[in-house]
Amino acid sequence: MDRQHHWEVVYQTKRDHEVSWFEGVPEQSLALLDAAGVTPASCVLDVGGGDSRLVDALVDRGFTCVAVLDISAAALERSRQRLGHAGDHVRWLAVDVVSEWSIAPVDVWHDRAVFHFLVDDADRRRYRERLVSTLTPGGSAIIATFAEDGPERCSGLPVRRYSPAALAVELGDGFALIASTAHTHETPWGTTQSFQYSRFRREVATH
Repeated sequence: MDRQHHWEVVYQTKRDHEVSWFEGVPEQSLALLDAAGVTPASCVLDVGGGDSRLVDALVDRGFTCVAVLDISAAALERSRQRLGHAGDHVRWLAVDVVSEWSIAPVDVWHDRAVFHFLVDDADRRRYRERLVSTLTPGGSAIIATFAEDGPERCSGLPVRRYSPAALAVELGDGFALIASTAHTHETPWGTTQSFQYSRFRREVATH
């Protein structure tokens, strides 16, 4: 089963409260966005946004430059339906983050729980290429993954677990780790998962 088909099946057969990653309010993400100093004038890309409520929160706060990227068109359609006319100005990208795609540069790259699914070196390299080509110098990358004591699998797929330092190594030169926080996510059925959230700044090249 290829990656796209896997996620289409998930979103076509499960409701939002039937997946482990559901959050009614994305509090950690919003706190890190606030810490990064984003304003409604900032451009934000939510990678793997699916039917996350982050886009709802950004629209409610008056953000007008928002894009949501997800491998599952079904997931994005759920968000579009939920937002109604409020989502008319959101850009919806139904693509795999490691494929060939492009948008105008953004000030914030947000990813809650996509990167940890990239278990192949080539996929992580392509992810970084997209990150570099999309995030403005001085912009913020907010990336959340399972922590070192987090699950080894999710939605039937293997994952890689990270500490903030290990994630910084993966992103490589040009990204400075600014802040990180541990977070215990409670699933809709009451179990817990250990995450780490890290905020990076894309360094401005000097010559």
